[in-house]
Amino acid sequence: MTLSQDNQDLIKNFGATPIDKLSEKPDYPAFENGIIASHRDFDKFFKALKNKEKCAILSGLNASGTLHLAHKAVFDVNLFFQKKYGIPVYIPISDDESYVAGKVKTQEEALENSKRLAKELIAYGFDPKKTYFIIDQIYTNIYNLAIKLSKNVNYSEIKATYGYKPDNNIGLHFYPAVQSAHILFPQEKYKIKNVLVPIGPDEDAHIRISRDIASRQGYNKPAILHSNFLPGIDGGKMSTSKPNSAIFLNDDEKTIRKKINKAFSGGQDTVEKHKELGGDPDVDVSFIYLEKLFLSKEESEKLREQYKKGDLLSGELKKIFADKAVEFVKGFQSNLKSVSDKTVDNCILKNE
Repeated sequence: MTLSQDNQDLIKNFGATPIDKLSEKPDYPAFENGIIASHRDFDKFFKALKNKEKCAILSGLNASGTLHLAHKAVFDVNLFFQKKYGIPVYIPISDDESYVAGKVKTQEEALENSKRLAKELIAYGFDPKKTYFIIDQIYTNIYNLAIKLSKNVNYSEIKATYGYKPDNNIGLHFYPAVQSAHILFPQEKYKIKNVLVPIGPDEDAHIRISRDIASRQGYNKPAILHSNFLPGIDGGKMSTSKPNSAIFLNDDEKTIRKKINKAFSGGQDTVEKHKELGGDPDVDVSFIYLEKLFLSKEESEKLREQYKKGDLLSGELKKIFADKAVEFVKGFQSNLKSVSDKTVDNCILKNE
C-alpha cells in the first residue's frame, strides 16, 4: 500500500515523521502494514503511556456522516490503546461545524445525527465507562474554552489554512477555535497532558493550528498519528457522497456483496490470462481491505502469493473479502440493537 500524495506531502513538505523512523512502536499491525503513515510527537506520547502517565485519545467525527468500513482502520487503533492501556477516549462529534458548513440543514438534524453516531460507536466496541462524547449543543461549556483560545489565532492563519473568504459565514471562521477547544479539552478539564489525535492526512493543517495555539497558551502540544487513505471500493477516492465507493455499517448483506462484486480488481481480463500471469494485489481493493483490516501478516502473505501466481482468482478474492465484511457488519448491527439510550446518554458530557 503506497502512501497517498497527501501523506507524502506531510513528510516531504510539512515535517511529519515517517512511522517507520520510530525507535519503538506499539505491537499492533497498523504500525507495520501501512495504515499509520507518519506522526508528530507520537514517540513522546508513547513514552508517557508506558511510564503510566495520564494519557488520552481525542478522535472526532463529523455529524453529517455515516460510519463505513474504512473507519475501521482508525477506530481499531483507538480501541487498541483503550483496551491495552485503559485510557479514556474523547470523541467530539461536530454538530455545530456540520450546521455552519451546510452539511446538514438544521441544528436539530445535526444533534440527532450526533446521538446516532454516539450509539453506533458504543456498538462498535468503545468502552462506555471510558468513552466520552462531546456534542457541542449539549456540552455548551466547550465554547468558554473556545473563546479563551480564540485570542491566540488570527484571521490570516484561518484564511491560509481553510481558504475562507470574508463573505463566508462567521461560524466557519470561528470553528477552528472550537476544534482546538475539543483537542485541548482533556488537558484543560482533566489535566491530561498527553493527548493523541489520530487523523487523516487531509486534516493535518487544521490540527497544526491547534498545536500552535497550544504552544502559545502554555498547553502541551497534542501528538498526531496520520493514517493512510484506503481507496474507495470502486478504486477511486473514498467519498460518502458516492455510495458505491464505501461499505456502510448499515448496509445489508445483499448490498455489501453487490458492491464488492463490482470492486476494483487487480486481476486479468480473462480467467485463462489470470492463471497464466497472476494478479496485482497492490491495486486490488479486495486484497487491500483484507490485508489492512482483517487478516494477519501471515494470512495476507499467503493470499498475496496465491493471487500473484494466478492460483487465486479475482472472484474468489472478492468472496473472501465479502464474507469477512458481511460477518463484521452483521456483528456490528447485532451489537447496535443491544445498546440502550441510557448507556449512550451516560457517555455524553453535560454542563456542570
